[in-house]
Amino acid sequence: MKLATRVNNSRAGVRRSDQAAFTLAEVLAALLFLAIVIPTAVEALHVASLAGEVAARKGAAARVADRILNESLVTTNWSGGTQSGTVTEGVLDFKWKLTSVTWPADAMQLLTAAVTFSAQGKEYSVQLSTLANAATQPTAMTQP
Repeated sequence: MKLATRVNNSRAGVRRSDQAAFTLAEVLAALLFLAIVIPTAVEALHVASLAGEVAARKGAAARVADRILNESLVTTNWSGGTQSGTVTEGVLDFKWKLTSVTWPADAMQLLTAAVTFSAQGKEYSVQLSTLANAATQPTAMTQP
């Protein structure tokens, strides 16, 4: 005859509160870590946003300067010294200034288009330059 034995396991009735959990020190350490990381990440995003805005406006300013130089070369109205104006692209205003100075060598003119713009309360500028042959500029025609 076999006797049934009953095993008395003291761990069989383990309550959930005795299982592994985070200690108060671990939770506080995690909160301290987050208190350091979150402001740093937000500041990095702010700096990246500023850099992106300035880069986008610098690209637009370079296109404006290129257009000013090309129009001046085509219309040959660059011999007048200094010209200036404002170009509006969308909601952005770009102030430009075109200067013409004599190139030290040959009969050439150095044309410089300087475009200024503001981003995040600061002023920035972009300058593009090219050489133009002053000898090919048409002269005023006289009637006989």
